[in-house]
Amino acid sequence: MISRQLITRTSASSFRITSFLATRRIHRDASIPVQPEGMPPPLRGIRVVDLTRVLAGPTATMLLADLGADVIKIEEVKRGDDTRSWSPPSAPVLETQPSNAVHLPPESAYFLATNRNKRSITVNFKDPRGRLVSTLVLLPESNTDVLVENFISGKLASMGLGWEDCKKINEKLVYASITGYGQTGPYRQAAGYDVVIEGEAGLMHITGEPDGPPCKVGVAVTDISTGLYAHGAIMAGLLSRQQTGKGVWIDCNLFETQIAGLANIASNYLIGNKEASRHGTSHPSIVPYQVFPCKDGQFALLADKVLGKPELAIDAKFSSNGQRVKNRAELVQIITDTLMEKNRDHWLEKFQGLGVPHGPINNIEQTFDHPQAKARGVTVEVEHPRAGKIKMVAPAVHYNGKRMPITRPPPYLSQHTDEDEPWRVFKSDWVMVNPVL
Repeated sequence: MISRQLITRTSASSFRITSFLATRRIHRDASIPVQPEGMPPPLRGIRVVDLTRVLAGPTATMLLADLGADVIKIEEVKRGDDTRSWSPPSAPVLETQPSNAVHLPPESAYFLATNRNKRSITVNFKDPRGRLVSTLVLLPESNTDVLVENFISGKLASMGLGWEDCKKINEKLVYASITGYGQTGPYRQAAGYDVVIEGEAGLMHITGEPDGPPCKVGVAVTDISTGLYAHGAIMAGLLSRQQTGKGVWIDCNLFETQIAGLANIASNYLIGNKEASRHGTSHPSIVPYQVFPCKDGQFALLADKVLGKPELAIDAKFSSNGQRVKNRAELVQIITDTLMEKNRDHWLEKFQGLGVPHGPINNIEQTFDHPQAKARGVTVEVEHPRAGKIKMVAPAVHYNGKRMPITRPPPYLSQHTDEDEPWRVFKSDWVMVNPVL
């Protein structure tokens, strides 16, 4: 265990570090601007140490960063977050590069997607001296409020950075662990992967066409949902700390998140003992509610009537939702045959303004070209030090009518290691640690 006492007694060469911390509180990031109308970001002044990689953890910490938290992403030397190498595609590289980035590969689009508004430093966790730097960042004098990690259960504890270790260093720390299966149970040390959990926790079983194989969702929805759960739990943890003066340990995992995400499907089984099945794009309990083909091969999603067939409204087989569910196949065939007579734009125009839920099935280009997406400004252009101007999806949350800004582009690896922070002081005061940073 690396304790606060160990830090203060490590060697005479570390005396200046503790003296530095005793005389000066490490500054919180002041680069995040005050919002329009004088409103500061909701999490301004909150510092987060981010020991996560790939998607679930980085999503949680990015959302905290979007709200104004100072998120410090601590990465492995040379390799960094796994997603840095998940390319193509990658952002273009400028001819002129920062001096500490000329050796780095291009920035992958995957990494850029979930790491905006963060800082990056690198530490060798396999070396005790590197772990000591991480511990230094957790001291109360360093103003650290939150630590988020997604190592396999028990891994950080074996390195002296587990919850029990960290709460002795900083009793007010909110410590969030994101794993595949949680901190207890027979699977606690199993790694968690979105596609595996989608299958193991029931999502694939209900995804796909009735006569087809199980399918994964088009994006890693279990990872993303877990990041959202963790983000909310961390916010609640900060409120709890405000009330009790004590930090909390948050145990968040993909498996339970996905089971919770089964929602009404889970309830159907628990209450009605009803095993779920695949329904394609249709709804198991509502008819009609699905994607239908049109004459031009495109699809329109609709959920009501207005097909020019008034006889359907008085047909006893379709007079209630229960009857429509019972006679699903017949009604779906009638609707399909009708919609195939005209193209998509005809039906979109016909349903417009009639209160009938409907919409086109857009590809990604059409999604970003959508008039509502343009009106809301869902994409922004930011200046990246290695790639120049890049387009990114903007934070989705608005406060008082203003969207939360991107104040930092996603960092390149180790971009902020040499900033005037505790790790820089440690490097300059103990030269032996330099090879592991």
